[in-house]
Amino acid sequence: MINFVKNFVADEAGASAAEYALIIAVVGVGIGAAALVLGANVKQAIDGASDDIYNCVSAADPGAVTGASDGTECD
Repeated sequence: MINFVKNFVADEAGASAAEYALIIAVVGVGIGAAALVLGANVKQAIDGASDDIYNCVSAADPGAVTGASDGTECD
């Protein structure tokens, strides 16, 4: 049994496949994390644009929408 364990540990056949699988897993986790962060940033940007549009449309004088309630222009 001890010889089997020694041979199993010393055997390097298939080691490169395991290393490639580990690299792919790490890269996959990195891509997933980047996608989550990017998705959150895109959502924040779209929410901000939506708020700006809403503020322009619901300004005090809807007939002449010239400025938002926060002082930005609504061109």
